[in-house]
Amino acid sequence: MEALLVPFLEAMVRTATPLVFAATGELIGERAGVINIGLEGAIIAGCFGALLAAGGDSPTIGFVGAAAAGMIMAAVFALFVVNWRTDQIITGTALTLLGLGLTGTLHRLSFGAEGNVPALPMLAAWRVPGLADIPIVGSALFNQPASTYALYLIVPLVAWWMRNTHAGLALRAVGENREAAEATGINTARVRWLAILFSGAMGGLCGGTLVLAQVGMFNEGMSAGRGFIAISIVVLGRWTAFGTAGAALVFGGAFALQYAFQALGWPVPYQVFLAAPYVFTLLLLASLRGRVSAPAALGR
Repeated sequence: MEALLVPFLEAMVRTATPLVFAATGELIGERAGVINIGLEGAIIAGCFGALLAAGGDSPTIGFVGAAAAGMIMAAVFALFVVNWRTDQIITGTALTLLGLGLTGTLHRLSFGAEGNVPALPMLAAWRVPGLADIPIVGSALFNQPASTYALYLIVPLVAWWMRNTHAGLALRAVGENREAAEATGINTARVRWLAILFSGAMGGLCGGTLVLAQVGMFNEGMSAGRGFIAISIVVLGRWTAFGTAGAALVFGGAFALQYAFQALGWPVPYQVFLAAPYVFTLLLLASLRGRVSAPAALGR
């Protein structure tokens, strides 16, 4: 049993890592009252930014490039929805389509139709002595790339920041009642701009993790709906940092099961296994209907 469980848990944590990056960024955006449907565009931009910045030298520079690319996409989104007051859903959808189309076009222009890119440097898994030897969960939690360990700091820090700092309280106030927040002197436009930029940077890091810690290459459309899943994860996590991370692990498990089912060689079309995590998303959202309360100003 342990021989099957340990690889599954390792795959679950590994698959959940990029989802936690994206969902944590989306959490901050939604707490400011902004639903960023364009997160998918930021993720694919992060994938391509990691490819360009890393080159054949440094995954660290690749992650910087990924975050920067995600922030550029987020800045476009913020300009439209905060400054020009456009509809968040329509703008985000357009930004996602822009990101997918633009990265595919630039990829072909840069590397040809065959997409022959140089070998990318990847983050190797680092085994934490002692902790990695804990039965069952040790290897899954403490034999991962540095990007996973970064989340062990980011998630608690975000939770603490939202609950215990003036800036965190201002963020939540803007997401609940923008007019009341403005009446108290909070610059709501600045709060939303910063929240959206953070969301874009985290989406970019999600893409960077896919390229530099998991796949080792760029493929057109490799974000594969993770931006939309991240939005679902925030709902499932009830707009809290730890809840969001836990929900991402649940979805990571769904993806890990997909790989496990395919490895079993069942005589079922592989498309069924590919669709399973997305069907799971729909079922979870349907089960939560009416049970959770979003920030009151979300989407306004």
